[in-house]
Amino acid sequence: MLSTLFTKSSSADTPPEEATPPPSVPTKQTLLPRSSAKMPGWIFLPTVVTIVAILYWAQQVLVPIAVALLLTFVLNPVVSALERLRLGRVVSVVIATVFSFSILLSVGWIVAWQIAALANDLPQYRKNIRQKVADLRDFKRGGALEKVEQTVDEVKKELNKPETAAREPAPRPVVVASDQHSVFWPIPLATGPIVERLAGAVLAIVLVIFMLIQREELRNRLIRVSGYGRLTITTKAMEEAGQKISHYLLAQLLINSGFGLAIGVILFFLDVPYALLWGFLATMLRFIPYVGPWAAALLPTALSLAYFPGWMTSLIIVGSFLAIELIINFFLEPRLYGESAGVSEIAVLVMAAFWTWLWGPVGLVLATPLTVCLVVFAKYVPEMAFVTVLLSDAPALETYVNFYQRMLASDQDEGEEIVEEYLKTHSIAELCDDVFIPALSRGKSDRRRDQLSEKDQKSVHDGTRAILEDLDDRQAAAKKSPEKKTESVEPAAPPPDQVFQIFGFPADGEADEIALLALAKLLDSRRYSIDVASPNMLVAELVALVEEKQPRLVCIGAIAPGGLVQARYLCKRIRARCADVKILVGRWNFSGSLEYAQASLTSVGADRVVATLSEARDQLSQLVQLTADDSSLPAPKISESNQLTRASA
Repeated sequence: MLSTLFTKSSSADTPPEEATPPPSVPTKQTLLPRSSAKMPGWIFLPTVVTIVAILYWAQQVLVPIAVALLLTFVLNPVVSALERLRLGRVVSVVIATVFSFSILLSVGWIVAWQIAALANDLPQYRKNIRQKVADLRDFKRGGALEKVEQTVDEVKKELNKPETAAREPAPRPVVVASDQHSVFWPIPLATGPIVERLAGAVLAIVLVIFMLIQREELRNRLIRVSGYGRLTITTKAMEEAGQKISHYLLAQLLINSGFGLAIGVILFFLDVPYALLWGFLATMLRFIPYVGPWAAALLPTALSLAYFPGWMTSLIIVGSFLAIELIINFFLEPRLYGESAGVSEIAVLVMAAFWTWLWGPVGLVLATPLTVCLVVFAKYVPEMAFVTVLLSDAPALETYVNFYQRMLASDQDEGEEIVEEYLKTHSIAELCDDVFIPALSRGKSDRRRDQLSEKDQKSVHDGTRAILEDLDDRQAAAKKSPEKKTESVEPAAPPPDQVFQIFGFPADGEADEIALLALAKLLDSRRYSIDVASPNMLVAELVALVEEKQPRLVCIGAIAPGGLVQARYLCKRIRARCADVKILVGRWNFSGSLEYAQASLTSVGADRVVATLSEARDQLSQLVQLTADDSSLPAPKISESNQLTRASA
């Protein structure tokens, strides 16, 4: 076979770009970094613990700063719009902040007033509450719920039985009351938490004003702190974080405000008391991911059960929350957000729990924006690449790696699912170039490093070949699909004697044969026919076959790594015997110097050298046209040979 002739070649004969197996070409689906600088474990763990401790113990200072920073992101577009009206920076900031905080204070005062009124009115709802409890008792009477309640009561009685042995009387606790005042602090100590919260709110307001006025100065100082060596990375990170956070927060504010307004209007027409309060709470609670809307639905539903004698109003309220939430999730959010926040759903839930544990309710509201900032900055810091992998919504594995891993596990079913999902947004040519070829290349690379057994490599080859053969059925189904009514009419097929025959020779094993079969899928089967030789044929047999059949075009496939030396030798032997044949060499998944490969191959007789199957398809069409226009060449001898495998495109 061709590959066995060069297995013992010395490293001195290996071209420069073949000395190290080149990495596979990444797909366009993932934003995850391919490599990153790793921090030693003995430094990483203490660093994380220290950062978390600082965030926890310094929350009195960091929480107002975080709130001010996020409010700056929200108000910055408003300030910029006012500046375009030539109002000046300071005037624009004052107008935006005064207007925003006036609305917040007004709504807060109204909500506080309604909460106080609700607390005073709750005793009036006792009659309806008792009636609902009686209905529930009638429902469970004689059923499983009653049996469970009886069992629980018996267990409680058994636990509450007095002990037989006399017990000594427990000592009475002595309560020491301290004087709740201080000589150095004139305000009562009990009001300390309230004063801290008010001070934090004032600090946040002041910080928002100064951050908006001096945003360019703050940006420049951050760039200076990061160093001029990271000027590009810092600029990109800050721009992306600013744009993504501002867009996300504004869109979320609009959606949540609309959600609260719709709920408030519905509750008002249903005559539910304190509709404004429930609408405001719905707006605020929806900032909590996933759980917030249903927590907001719980409160007015519970009040309706106590206020109204029947059950219908409560059911209407639950249905309204469900309908509005579905409309927002499926129609409004995709249009207003434009793109996702860049954080996976599981990561949002985990980080919501983390920030809640760290900063309490404020951390729960700020969880998603803070996590988005963390993911954006981690994407530009190599030492934080693990944060992007864990929290980002980008695919954890590139498509070709996922496909290769499934073929390695002999899981052809999931491999077909990966292919089907990829074909929803990509063409078959992109599938072959970005999935099949890189997967075969990784198999060759792992085999060369003795990380892959011959059996495992055969599993990859067999699975890929089987899925590749199924592409014919997919193409036929796509052509017959009723959805493609505007598809252009294909030209009529040429006569059988005008079908151009191409010989395909794998240079370095079965992977190259599969690549040539993939190339056949990209060609029009009515105009071209590829006969792919077996990878077990020797060079002498291939050269003799070319000399006997006198084809006009030969395509040699060689997937990197490896195959260049074999392809050069085969080109040289074919060119020596057949001077008129056109030779195209495919260096699939090649990441080295293509100019070097072209010079190396054209010097021994190759006419064209390409790096992808799509390029090979286009170059073959051009070479076929050249050979068809050249009347001096003899007609190809088309015959059914037992030595070749006919590949239908």
